[in-house]
Amino acid sequence: MSRLPKHLKSTLPALLAILALPLADAAAQAPPPAAPAAPAAAPPALPPPVPLRQAFEKAAGDVLKNAAVPAGTRVDLLIDPLIDGNTGAQSSATRSLEAQLRQLIGKQFSDKFAVQPFSAENVAKNPYLFIGTFTPIHATAQAAGPKDAYRVCFAILDLKTKQIVSKGFARATTAGINAVPTPAYADSPVWTKDPAVDGYIRTCQGTKVGDPINPNYVDKTSVAALIAEAIKAYDERRYGQALDLYTRARAQPGGAQLRVLNGIYLSQLKLNRRADASKALGELVDFGLKSEKLGMMMLFTRGSTAFAPSAIARAYPDWIKAVAEKAQAGNACLQLVGHTSRTGTEPFNDRLSALRSAAIRQRMERLAPALAKSLRSNGVGWRENIVGTGRDDASDALDRRVEFKVVKCA
Repeated sequence: MSRLPKHLKSTLPALLAILALPLADAAAQAPPPAAPAAPAAAPPALPPPVPLRQAFEKAAGDVLKNAAVPAGTRVDLLIDPLIDGNTGAQSSATRSLEAQLRQLIGKQFSDKFAVQPFSAENVAKNPYLFIGTFTPIHATAQAAGPKDAYRVCFAILDLKTKQIVSKGFARATTAGINAVPTPAYADSPVWTKDPAVDGYIRTCQGTKVGDPINPNYVDKTSVAALIAEAIKAYDERRYGQALDLYTRARAQPGGAQLRVLNGIYLSQLKLNRRADASKALGELVDFGLKSEKLGMMMLFTRGSTAFAPSAIARAYPDWIKAVAEKAQAGNACLQLVGHTSRTGTEPFNDRLSALRSAAIRQRMERLAPALAKSLRSNGVGWRENIVGTGRDDASDALDRRVEFKVVKCA
């Protein structure tokens, strides 16, 4: 500093201040260091399952209370029968819930809703529609393990706007629940994923208020009303009336549904119209094979490859024959997959399911020897359960099915 000219010494502090300005601005403009990322929020804890009565009151109360209807009006409400969310079947449990629902509306919500019969004529008026599923689940939402709780899902739909207007949920314990399917479903020979029933389930589950009604369901509500009447008639042993209703449903657009074809076959069988029943069974098998996976609900004696004795079991040979004939006529190759309900050890169930499918394959080969090179069989135990409750009774009969999968011929 002492060697600088005198005139510069007085200006040096100002010059240094000016030179420092860009550095100061850059420091001011630099972004602050990033804060450490916050840990991901844990998913909300699932509410514990409660007794069914309590779960019903919660889910039904929410869906009915929160449904927005025009002020000062009482709207018509139809109820499409509640179903199991895994199988699509009606059961003693779903019928009981529907009866409780009607009582609840009459006692607490009659100023808001007028329950009308679920008929094609009433559906044509575009009213509000109530649907619901009652589904076995894992209480802890884990993928493995027996299904030890139930999820109640209710929804109210506006057929005029084709939107979901209200929803209600709850989780129930399994105590005291009778999940045995009603006769129309318990007697049915064939199970496969049906688009119309799947549309009903998808409308109730995995949706929110304001979402559109699933098109596979909303476009078939009129025929669904006919089917509901037919199922009720069959369950009440009015087989002639059931056949008439199923036949009318079959003739409607969207009426070619699995539950309709099952119903026509069963009604013909109950009326002892053997030739007509055989023809209907053939159409039923064709429907299943076109989906490339057809599940035959044949009940086996526990731990055995022998069929469990029952009234419908007398028709099992006819079912197996129909599949054999259709597969042979269509040059189809089939993989027969045996299943078991969730009781016993995994190795035992693997062996048992394989033996059951092999027994069916042998029956088919005796009926149609040319099929021998077109059939394979294996078992998967309980790993592909649909019901999954492990009760090993009529309520989880579907878990003891033999499935026919259409595969590429070697």
